[in-house]
Amino acid sequence: MSCENNIVQTLKDSGHRPTPQRLMIFSVVRHSKGHITASEILENVKKSYPFIDLSTVYRTLDMYKQMHLISSTNLGGESYAYEWIDQKGHHHLVCKICENITELNETFMDHLSAEIDEKFGFQSDIEHFAIFGTCEKCQ
Repeated sequence: MSCENNIVQTLKDSGHRPTPQRLMIFSVVRHSKGHITASEILENVKKSYPFIDLSTVYRTLDMYKQMHLISSTNLGGESYAYEWIDQKGHHHLVCKICENITELNETFMDHLSAEIDEKFGFQSDIEHFAIFGTCEKCQ
């Protein structure tokens, strides 16, 4: 079953209508090669559906975030970057000098989350996280 068929069923199962706009937005995020901003999503969808506006993109992205289908992360720019959540969770190391982004395996954050829970009794929800600093090359 294709990812487009899966999202139609997922939307129906969660009580949401699988509108063409929602399906196009999902497809753009799902097939992007990594992170994509809402403005970039809008540009891509407008190629096929010129009547869409940015507020529809943001509402749809928010719905998909609540459904845990996508995540958003501030990678240091003015806007959030969105990414489809696949089976493999990850986080990011962002260099403030060269802006290089390195993927960080989720096991690093699992340890941090467990330590926070143990020390503070606080169950953290670390789904998609960016840590800013200076990469080895720029030091």
